Amino acid sequence: QVRPVESGGGLVQAGDSMRLSCAASGRTFSRYTMGWFRQAPGKEREFVAAISWKDDSTRYTDSVKGRFTLSRDNAKNTVFLQMNSLKSEDTAVYYCAADWGEIAIFPSQYDYWGQGTQVTVSS
Repeated sequence: QVRPVESGGGLVQAGDSMRLSCAASGRTFSRYTMGWFRQAPGKEREFVAAISWKDDSTRYTDSVKGRFTLSRDNAKNTVFLQMNSLKSEDTAVYYCAADWGEIAIFPSQYDYWGQGTQVTVSS
């Protein structure tokens, strides 16, 4: 069991960068695929990125490819989402989640969730 806790959100301007962190308690962190989702007001929660526990391979939604980079540090039980060239449409609450399995893109496939952190990009 892991308990993800997000940090690093805030208000930035379009074009700026921001790094989100997700620290997860639990001794089995390295065996979890970690994912990021986001939810904007009035919209469904959508997949952003995920990193595999097995080989650190990553997957991104098309709208963030080339701008976001997901990495993990198993020694620190932490994943990092580096977000560059932020756009107003990136504004959302960002959630970190843990999946006991391979990379998945649907929220229902994730077992544990953080409380979320607000990211606001002003244009």
